[in-house]
Amino acid sequence: MPRYTADIVAGYVLYFTSKCVIEAMHVHASDREMTEKNSAKLFVYDNGDTKVERSGPVNNTDMKTIQRYIKLNYREMYKKWQKYSDNGFYKKR
Repeated sequence: MPRYTADIVAGYVLYFTSKCVIEAMHVHASDREMTEKNSAKLFVYDNGDTKVERSGPVNNTDMKTIQRYIKLNYREMYKKWQKYSDNGFYKKR
């Protein structure tokens, strides 16, 4: 599973799966096991804002930290996403 970064953000790994690339850009946040069923899922807008699709095991404080991290790094993260997917940022507002 491709990781967006080697950083561990608020105790979570940020990644996507090969099955994910049929959707708009999003980020899974999970423990080091990177199990999709026990992960949070955040769709990413073209300005770095996120829409939490599901919070999974991530509490509100950690979610805010993850969202800030994505906002600061979404351009670099998008470059990794583009290597696997033709789908762009999340468009629904």
